[in-house]
Formats: sequence, structure tokens, C-alpha cells
Amino acid sequence: MPQLSRRAFTSALPLGLLGGSLFGGRMIGGASAFAATQDTANAPVSVTPLAQIRIGRFTVTALTDGYADMPYGYFPGRTAAEVEQAAVAQFTARPSGVRFLFNQYLVEDGERRILIDAGAAGSIGQTGQLPQALAALGLQRDQIDAVIVTHMHQDHMGGLILGGKNNYPKAELYIDRRDVTHWTDPAKRSGAPDYLQTSFKMAEEVVRLYPKLQAIDGEREIVQGVSIVDLTGHTPGHIGVRVEDDGQSLIMVSDMIFPVVHPGATDVFFLFEQDPAAAKAMRDRFFSRAASEGALIAATHMPFPGLGRVVADRGQMRWQVADWALQN
Repeated sequence: MPQLSRRAFTSALPLGLLGGSLFGGRMIGGASAFAATQDTANAPVSVTPLAQIRIGRFTVTALTDGYADMPYGYFPGRTAAEVEQAAVAQFTARPSGVRFLFNQYLVEDGERRILIDAGAAGSIGQTGQLPQALAALGLQRDQIDAVIVTHMHQDHMGGLILGGKNNYPKAELYIDRRDVTHWTDPAKRSGAPDYLQTSFKMAEEVVRLYPKLQAIDGEREIVQGVSIVDLTGHTPGHIGVRVEDDGQSLIMVSDMIFPVVHPGATDVFFLFEQDPAAAKAMRDRFFSRAASEGALIAATHMPFPGLGRVVADRGQMRWQVADWALQN
């Protein structure tokens, strides 16, 4: 795995942008102000969470498409009761399971905008918020120059083809060739369980709708400072993305890390995992190296903004949330 720096960012902007002015851009006084406050308290607040960090010349913005709660029985290697017990111990238990965020990352250098993954787009849980998140930055999807898909599960590519159309018409699309081959193979599809059929269907649509798709082989640089990292196991062509400049680095590891169960145990999997043995071997290698190097990590399904580190604590690996905000 490529060398990763210990200090991975220098500055950040505050988390959380409200989707509009609280008082509609005017002053409110007296009873009117009280009434407005009461209305605000009683109504759900629409928030588009954004978090930005600097990696050398790059601005990396964490976005989210939404969330879904995954049943406690979706984690082979542990019983549902054991996973729920771990979630309770971490104060993250929910009645319907483990909360999965769907985080995406926008990488900008002043010349190009590269989006890492495109979200589930309503195909799972409470998702479909990525366009709103981009709009909060003043961006439309046709302003994205490239999209890197870390693997071809529906929650990473659904936004590409929402509505049966090419939603990123000006973007070059990068996907590992092994995943493209796997997810467009009729024989693989016919033998796959029902819960993977949506991913197979979406993969065919992605290939059909994106003539600029580049099926990439192995580790390579997309642009200077943005490169592919091979993390095969979760799927045949599961990849990460490293952003590196001026001695700083960040590695987006996609589905290498799942909340509650990782990184504490590498023999716990997720239902959608294609090759558990390969996934375990990759996590065994990656977690130990990431801990020794203090690598800053971005993870798709960890609590927003998904930034943290794997640390070794008295012989046990654990997730340490990165103290990312207001850094100098």
C-alpha cells in the first residue's frame, strides 16, 4: 500500500450548512420572533451536512447521500445479538439495526472536480440527497469532471443512473475492470442472491449510459495527486482513492470499514461481501499498516463526515474520529 503521511490536513471549515436562511433574510422582533422560534422548534430542520479539509492544493469536501439502518443479522461472523450488544456498548444502537451513512467525497484543485462515488439515490433507506449536497456548494452534476466508483454495489453507483439517464454527462467515469467484468457477467448474475440483483441491473445501465467509462487496471494516477489504491476483497475490483499533496494525504477506503464491527475484528463481514476470505486478508494488512502510519482515512459508511484513523489500543484496533475541524 502507498506511503501515507501522519499529518493529513491543515485546515477545515465548520461542519453543517443550513439549507436556507433561518428567518428568510429579514429581522423579526417581539411576539413574531417568539412565534417563529416555536415554529422552527416544532418543524424538522433541513440540513445539508458538509465538511471540508485541505490536502495540500486540494479541497476535499465530505458530502452525504443519506443513510440506512442495516439489520443486526447482516454481519456474518457474529450473531445478530452480538452485533446489537456491540452497538449498545458504543451508544449507536437503533431499533432497526446499525446506522450506515452513505458518504461521498468531492476533490477539487481549482482545475478539476472529482467525485468519489455517487450514492444510493433512493435505492436503499433514506438516500437521494447528494444532488442537494452538491447544490449547497453551488454545483450541478454536469459540472463534475470525473467520477471514481470504488465498486459496483448499488449504494455507490445509484446516483449515476437515477431516472434511467446519465446524470454526470461531462464526467469521465473510472471503475476497476474486475468489477465491471463481474457485475456485467450474466452467469454471475443468474447465480447471485436476490439482494445483489439491483447491483447487477445498475451495472448494466452504467455501462450502457456512460460511453466515457474507463475500466482501469490496478493502481494508477487519475490526475497528479489523486491515485487508485487496490483494496480488493469486498468485491473483485474494490478500490480506494488516495489524495496526496505537499506531504499530506488522505485515503478514501470505501467499504473496508463498517461501523460497530470494524476495525476491532477482521473476521466480521457484511452481507454484501463477495469474498470474505479476501476481504479479511485485506483488512488484516490494511488496518495494521494504517495504525502504524497514523493514516487519515475517509470511510463511506462511518458517521459523517467519515474521517478518522485506525489506532492500536492495548493490542486492540479501534476507530478514532479525526479531530478535523478548525485545524491550523
